[in-house]
Amino acid sequence: MTRPVVLTGDRTTGPLHIGHYAGSLLNRLRFQDTHEQFLLLADTQALTDNAHTPDKVRLGVMEVALDYLAIGIDPAKTTICLQSHLPALAELSMLYLNFVTVARLERNPTIKDEIRGRGFGRDIPAGFLCYPAAQAADITAFKATVVPVGEDQAPLIEQTNEIVRRINTTAGRAVLPEAQAVIPQAGRLPGVDGKAKMSKSGGNAIALSASPDEIAAAVKAMFTDPNHLRVEDPGRVEGNVVFTYLDAFDEDRTTLEELKAQYRRGGLGDSKIKRRLEDILQALIGPTRERRTQLAKDPAYVLDVIRRGTEKARSRTETTKREVVEGLGLFML
Repeated sequence: MTRPVVLTGDRTTGPLHIGHYAGSLLNRLRFQDTHEQFLLLADTQALTDNAHTPDKVRLGVMEVALDYLAIGIDPAKTTICLQSHLPALAELSMLYLNFVTVARLERNPTIKDEIRGRGFGRDIPAGFLCYPAAQAADITAFKATVVPVGEDQAPLIEQTNEIVRRINTTAGRAVLPEAQAVIPQAGRLPGVDGKAKMSKSGGNAIALSASPDEIAAAVKAMFTDPNHLRVEDPGRVEGNVVFTYLDAFDEDRTTLEELKAQYRRGGLGDSKIKRRLEDILQALIGPTRERRTQLAKDPAYVLDVIRRGTEKARSRTETTKREVVEGLGLFML
């Protein structure tokens, strides 16, 4: 039987963090046994707001690939490929831009939020504004029907499907399938500083390659309840960053619920819940960090994984591009 195709990936701007792990990497580990999975090293997309630091994007390719392999992504089951070396993606992006307006791109909630967050004003890089069309090209080039994304990215999948419907209507037949957004139940983890978004650039993330000391320092600095001044004081669990992380990573749900009840009543200190979280994160990240260290000693192997995956992806995406060109009735050679 043909397995469903899933496409996901990451911008190559540096090592991945535990927010990626909770939000998408766990799903990817499951998908590789049930789906035909492609992981895109999105270096071209990373350039849309990092064109002034191309070295950062280039070095990030190996960093992200190392994280994929270290957490257990198996190249025999999952295809890891490099976005900039798949020319069909750029060609499809250009085609799709003829099926979407600037006004529609600007109205995309994800793009609006990102433009505001980065303070672009009207100085928006054209590549950044056109990202929804580029992502549509990424998804459709693989004919992916499953796309794991955060809730804030769901509007991009909606816009992808709008473009798909316009292509299919123009072609008079179903050239491309629509995609379904798969949103993780855990939701997005806040930064360790309590801010809404954990990010590499914001300096409020715990990398999957973090050292024991870095993990300890991050947990120690985490926000809890500012009104929980003494152990005996009742505390708030909601909005408490430490409990948010425990909800994401603590597998002993019974004990966790007991700790929440005790914290709400009073009689449980912040140091105890932070110590529990640190132990969990050390156990989670330690083995990944060790595997990553070993993989980094053999860069030729990592490059070979990327090359072989990109060759496979190039064949797949070129076939789709030709089908789209033919479906639109353009000149074929």
